[in-house]
Amino acid sequence: MDKLIRATAMNGMVRIIAADTREIVDEARRLHELPATGTVLLGRMLTGGLMMGAVLKNESDRLTVQIKGDGPSMGCLVTSGMNLEVKGYLGNPEMELPLNEHGRFDVAGAVGREGKFTVIMDMGLKEPYVSSVPIYTGEIAEDIAYYYTVSEQLPTAVLLGESLNPDLTVQAAGGLMVQMMPGHDPMLADLITFRLEEIPPLSSLLCDGNSIHEILNMLFDDMDLIINAEAQPRYFCDCSRERVERAFISIGLRELKQLHEEGRTEELVCQFCNKRYLFSKEDIGKIITEISKN
Repeated sequence: MDKLIRATAMNGMVRIIAADTREIVDEARRLHELPATGTVLLGRMLTGGLMMGAVLKNESDRLTVQIKGDGPSMGCLVTSGMNLEVKGYLGNPEMELPLNEHGRFDVAGAVGREGKFTVIMDMGLKEPYVSSVPIYTGEIAEDIAYYYTVSEQLPTAVLLGESLNPDLTVQAAGGLMVQMMPGHDPMLADLITFRLEEIPPLSSLLCDGNSIHEILNMLFDDMDLIINAEAQPRYFCDCSRERVERAFISIGLRELKQLHEEGRTEELVCQFCNKRYLFSKEDIGKIITEISKN
């Protein structure tokens, strides 16, 4: 069962978000029919976006995270929120690359180096808050940390890990985000950085059977670790025929009339879950009639 933990350490000077996301990442792999590199890239974005959404202030706030470089993935986008429902997609879900020179999934190669990491926060105001930074490494964890440190002036460390089975199902996936709150001791930040660099890879710890709780205790047990909340996140797409129809209407009355005259059945596919919605000639005719009334 997937889990997300919100915690603090050192009297609140350290904010910690940790997540086990194996089921979420495997669901994304299944829905999008992803090969290995795509699974890992989207998986890291889903886990990272989930943790970023977990620090929003209000239940209704929504977060969109996009990384788009000049690589063959053609970008990756994820949305999440405090409700811990997350979804996402790749621009090119069929993309696959060989392992890199270190024998690892070539996520940076899939993303590309020239481009932006963008965060959009919809907090119910007139306009959403949009902030972008250049792609830092394309490995996702470092890009999230770079965004918080540069754009939010919040020193942040991020670990993301995943492991796939031979049949490409997800064996393990998870993440850890550690943020230093204003007024922290710089020596404390150095100590935490050292510990994060010295522990085995997160994917290895998870594959060895360590729970997120055990990994947190391994890192912060002597720092007055306090678990504030635990919850079960999930991959969830809230698409519906009504929403898809509104998007369909946005192409304009002229185009709808042309489709109706051609008599074809139009198929629209949700980018987040691949659910298909069919609109027959009769459906399009009804839409045209409703638009014409207004």
